[in-house]
Amino acid sequence: MDFDHAVKLVEEELKAVEAEMAKNFSSEIMMIPTVSRYLISSGGKRFRPLLLLLSSRMSGYQGVRAVPLASSIEFIHTSALLHDDVVDGAFLRRGMASANSVWGEGASVLVGDFLFAKSFSMVVREGNLRILEVISDCTTRMAEGEVMQLVRMGNPETTEEDYRYVVINKTAVLISAACQIGGILGGVSPEREQALGDFGLNLGIGFQLMDDILDYISEEQTLGKAIGKDLSEGKVTLPLIHTLRSCPRDDKERIMGIIKNHNRREDDLGYVMELVHRCAGVDYTVKRAASYIEQARISLSSFPPCREKEALLTVAEYTIKRKQ
Repeated sequence: MDFDHAVKLVEEELKAVEAEMAKNFSSEIMMIPTVSRYLISSGGKRFRPLLLLLSSRMSGYQGVRAVPLASSIEFIHTSALLHDDVVDGAFLRRGMASANSVWGEGASVLVGDFLFAKSFSMVVREGNLRILEVISDCTTRMAEGEVMQLVRMGNPETTEEDYRYVVINKTAVLISAACQIGGILGGVSPEREQALGDFGLNLGIGFQLMDDILDYISEEQTLGKAIGKDLSEGKVTLPLIHTLRSCPRDDKERIMGIIKNHNRREDDLGYVMELVHRCAGVDYTVKRAASYIEQARISLSSFPPCREKEALLTVAEYTIKRKQ
């Protein structure tokens, strides 16, 4: 099974997710649906809704509640993207002008707030306290991850453990919640619910590691954002952390100076990117990502074979091979 076939298993439900999102970002304040529609319709594979739908199906759930919950997860993700782009001063998102560069930072923050609040309204309507608890814990940790990333910005002393904390809390916990909610809907045992959460967490870590690699290896038109953007913003991700650990002292001192300098020149960024490749920072990160994906695969071992399980494992493999 390839990624497209995995998506086809829940194709109709994903269409229903799109309709549910469109219904829920309607507002008499026209800027809200305008900005929301712009970002939500600009692309994206609905990765998190896909995982929730497949997890719920694998867990034996056949009802309609997965669709609004998958939509609420995507609203949380979209809200985080709007806020991220403001914090990062991003000009591109998925190959298009970012919302903040079109409507301004204020509009992006406030529409992000609207989507975040709406997501909780959608969850509350479902009436499952356990699911509300999972999402509440998840979003609290996401905020902590965002703040931690801000604190470590431009700090060449950032460790792999610091980086892992940011990755888990900023990205992986929402993917974990999507998978865990699928298990809750299906009424699986506590052990299997935890297994789904573990699957999503490890998948989310691997996903983010590969995303950080793309900043060093992709072409801009493929990635949908400026290449070297993370580096230019002072984000110290795993390829760079490994390079700082393994490069000669003179190179390390020069890199540390570049990271600390807010007025980085283009040739400085080119030098760092070349050194990351020379010191195998990308290769190291790929290996770490692959190890997390393998842990994700193992987490599903207690579930019997079925098409949905095969699809989830296919999605996990896709995270290692993706180009955007």
